[in-house]
Amino acid sequence: MDRTIKVGIIGDFNPGLGFHNATNEALKHAAKALSLAVHFKWLPTKSLEDQSEQKKLEQFDALWGSPGSPYNSMDGALQGIRFAREMGWPFIGSRGGFQHALVEYARNVLGIRDAEHEEAAPGGSTLFISELACALVGKTQEIKITPDSIAHRAYGKREAMEQFFCNYGLNPVFRNEVTKGKLSITGVDPEGEVRIVELSDHPFYVATLFLPQVASRPEGPHPLMLAYLKAAAAFQARRNG
Repeated sequence: MDRTIKVGIIGDFNPGLGFHNATNEALKHAAKALSLAVHFKWLPTKSLEDQSEQKKLEQFDALWGSPGSPYNSMDGALQGIRFAREMGWPFIGSRGGFQHALVEYARNVLGIRDAEHEEAAPGGSTLFISELACALVGKTQEIKITPDSIAHRAYGKREAMEQFFCNYGLNPVFRNEVTKGKLSITGVDPEGEVRIVELSDHPFYVATLFLPQVASRPEGPHPLMLAYLKAAAAFQARRNG
């Protein structure tokens, strides 16, 4: 029997959103290619506000910060992402997951306690995530990938074409601030704008502004999905001794 990997998806599932359904399907594609079974569960963001509920995150082998923000509870989403970062759970964040991973890191690692997301708090004093100068809804961009990064090992190359469906990204004002900790910028667009970040001291912590799941196919799982589930399987094996 195939090993079953349990994935908790931090987000508020909407069956009418194509990229939510693509998230589910991409996990299935990668699992099948790796001869694994996958069980995934969407975790409503409001349910993660309660500290006692967060203990339930330990049942999963990996966590995913989903697209589809603004979330019903920004605090709940940030709590779930923080758990993955601090406790060493394999994590991937795409679009909204990328944006909120940066807000969580700014608040809890960089000490920028008032870091905000412009979509959720347009009048915020410190807009760590701001509206993009050029919207990326429905656009495809080339991504330049840093050698020897997690992303580079997953793709096996230094360039990739990826699809975007977003209007918000890292505020350029804070680009240098981001890398003062252990977070690294490992993917940029042709103009040098941040598109992938990852943690070097974590089993697997990668966040992308693009949506790798929408490019996944049954016959061609996305390389980041494969790398993510491999990391989840290795994490599960370590936990089980």
